[in-house]
Amino acid sequence: MTKFIAFCFLILLEYFAIAISGFANHPPEILNKTCVDIDIGFGLQIHIYRDTCPEAESIIFSNVQNAVYQDSRMAASLLRLHFHDCFVNGCDASVLLDDTEDFVGEKTAAPNLNSLRGFEVIDAIKSQLESVCPGTVSCADILAIAARDSVVISGGPGWEVQMGRRDSLSASKALANNNIPGPNSTVADLVAKFQNLGLSLSDMVALSGAHTMGKARCSSFSARLQGTGFSNVGDINLDFLQSLRQLCSFSGSNTLAQLDLVTPATFDNQYYINLLSGEGLLPSDQVLVTEDDQTRAIVESYVEDQFAFFEDFKYAMVRMGSLGPLTGSNGEIRRNCRIVN
Repeated sequence: MTKFIAFCFLILLEYFAIAISGFANHPPEILNKTCVDIDIGFGLQIHIYRDTCPEAESIIFSNVQNAVYQDSRMAASLLRLHFHDCFVNGCDASVLLDDTEDFVGEKTAAPNLNSLRGFEVIDAIKSQLESVCPGTVSCADILAIAARDSVVISGGPGWEVQMGRRDSLSASKALANNNIPGPNSTVADLVAKFQNLGLSLSDMVALSGAHTMGKARCSSFSARLQGTGFSNVGDINLDFLQSLRQLCSFSGSNTLAQLDLVTPATFDNQYYINLLSGEGLLPSDQVLVTEDDQTRAIVESYVEDQFAFFEDFKYAMVRMGSLGPLTGSNGEIRRNCRIVN
């Protein structure tokens, strides 16, 4: 409660400063902020590096922007890194640790192997930050900020990222295999995995919207090629399935397909539009409209109102980013995100 009151007080101070300088000079997202809008993660704060590393967020944004301009798929890849990190023992950058002779990380877990990418972008960011303010900005915070920046650069909403996470000293391949939702998940599977982390069904549907960007290998949606994900044969988009079958049969299981064929590099609500027309690429996407009336209703609401999707997505990202952070004296600030100090 003390933290909540302090946070509200900071917002009142921010409004006071805005009033003095003129409301017209500030973006709407700042003016719309209230103390009930943002869940406060234990031990996390916004703008924590304002004094200790004031260039941190601009350095991260610049690197993410350059990476996405060179490869538009990188936005989805960096967003996915943050997801896969938070679903295993919280947002602690364990996903970035390399295997060594006496250490097994999470990169070789089934959901991550030959799938996760963007590690070199995080390496470049960390190297630059260490040269400017050594031992200050954690790899876990870099992942959280880079995820937000990837969404913004791709046309999606922005939000205040809570910071102050520290980096783990360990990783868990077993939990990565168990906790991260698979591409063939049912709605029940998805709800269970999200609720086990304290995230709701609504959070799950909103966060699934991250699949409005990026690509997936044919091997990850092979079940869709047989029409899996439909409870009614009338729901099947045969033209879409035939196009997928042709792509994968000619090119092999490692061939990449766009998760959203219409606006593949834009963060928007097209993902949900695709689901209603039977064009969800992964079985775990398509089931949102075929298996459960509640999830379908949320999908339909996002089709009608992109702003509602953006609002729900950014607050779900804040909640996910608050999962199990290491703070205080727990963990460390890694000098190299791939290895413990």
